[in-house]
Amino acid sequence: MDDIQIQKNSLKGKVVVITGASSGVGRAAAEAFANEGCTIVAAARGSKGIDDVVQYCRSLNVPAFGISADMSIAQDVEKVASTALSINGKIDIWVNNAGVMASGKFEEIPMEIHEQVLKTNLFGYMHGAYNAVKIFKNQNEGILINNISIGGFMPAPYSAVYSASKYGIRGMMECLQGEISNYKHIHICNLYPQLQNSTGNLHSAKYSGFNMTIPFIASDPRETAAKMVQLAKEPQKDLFPDLRAAAITNLYRLFPKTVINTASAAVRSKMALNTNKQDDSGNVLNISKDPLRVYGSEPSKNAPKIGLAMLAGIGITAGLYLMSKKL
Repeated sequence: MDDIQIQKNSLKGKVVVITGASSGVGRAAAEAFANEGCTIVAAARGSKGIDDVVQYCRSLNVPAFGISADMSIAQDVEKVASTALSINGKIDIWVNNAGVMASGKFEEIPMEIHEQVLKTNLFGYMHGAYNAVKIFKNQNEGILINNISIGGFMPAPYSAVYSASKYGIRGMMECLQGEISNYKHIHICNLYPQLQNSTGNLHSAKYSGFNMTIPFIASDPRETAAKMVQLAKEPQKDLFPDLRAAAITNLYRLFPKTVINTASAAVRSKMALNTNKQDDSGNVLNISKDPLRVYGSEPSKNAPKIGLAMLAGIGITAGLYLMSKKL
């Protein structure tokens, strides 16, 4: 029985498309699926990071292909899909992951940057889903995994358009979940991680003196990638990859105004204290530069424990507050 279950959950030989695979969570996902024996199709705008990912995957003796493509351009995404289909005639798993972020005062971020954030994030996931769903329906099976982030439930302070894109992705994918509900073997899975200790923060666009370091409660991108593999083996509609993501989202649900106003005040104060207010468009308009790796900073063994302890304290405080309101 155990052997049957292992065989059922095996991903060996499955063709997996991963967008935004040159660094951060996307790179971690490519490595995680490669370790499962999958055939990897890694897509990103720049070739340098993709070449490294392909080399790593092939070192595990699994087929791997790199494609330079901009997810905000429909024709580029069609190229990714057609290339992946040409390998074994099907695509088993598509991971929508490519994304960019611009932070700062809304009116001080150039409109060109705002528009590209929407094109890459919202349009990029739309382009991926558009190709994947058509292919999956033709095959009568397939799994679409969307790395949405908790930004699909709560706003990121001083990142208004990024937040708009994430709310939009969540709404689009929830609607598509209904559309494919009559296909037993097609699944759309939404993942909601919190802030990651990845290169995303290093590569993001920063304006108005915005310059945030990666906080100690940031989650491990490899753990998030492991949850993508879990969804590929056991699909479900929605998943928070760790306690921190769920706790932060639930805290916002309880105290939405308090959370966003407090977070915005903290960011506003840090921006005001930043003496170097040089604007940086990051990787919004151009390919990501070095470092092209999984982690933004060296992971700390103690950070997760401290973060969980803090969130537990916040959770208890919120619970006591709710109890007092009922008395």
